[in-house]
Amino acid sequence: MFSNSSLTTRIAVGKLLGLVVGLIGFIFLPCFLAEASPLLRWGILFWYITLGFVVGISGVLTFHPVIKLPLPWWFRGALIGGWMNFVVVFFAYEPMLAMMVAVFGENGALNSPFWFALEGALIGLLIDLVATKTAGDGAAIAGR
Repeated sequence: MFSNSSLTTRIAVGKLLGLVVGLIGFIFLPCFLAEASPLLRWGILFWYITLGFVVGISGVLTFHPVIKLPLPWWFRGALIGGWMNFVVVFFAYEPMLAMMVAVFGENGALNSPFWFALEGALIGLLIDLVATKTAGDGAAIAGR
């Protein structure tokens, strides 16, 4: 399965790693936020599966067509993961703020929910690393 470069394999790896991260969040969220709603827990699970898919499918792009710069795997994965988690903070700001305050306290140094953007960047980096090592990237996976 991993002998050839393949977009399908890359997407599968991304979604599998996203599922693992999402399950960790789904299972352990009540430990950090006891009043976490089931919708938030399911949302986290599906969010990271989607993040894995987007990072996986973005492996086709190794060069930005507009600004004419290369997109290595470490930049591409971190950018997509960080941006997607940055956007999700706007949709679930209150529950994430409650969780960060519960973990770090009212005056904690890390109680801003925007730290999830850094978490997303690290997860995107990990997903793109594994997907690139197992399935490749660039034009080779697009079947060109």
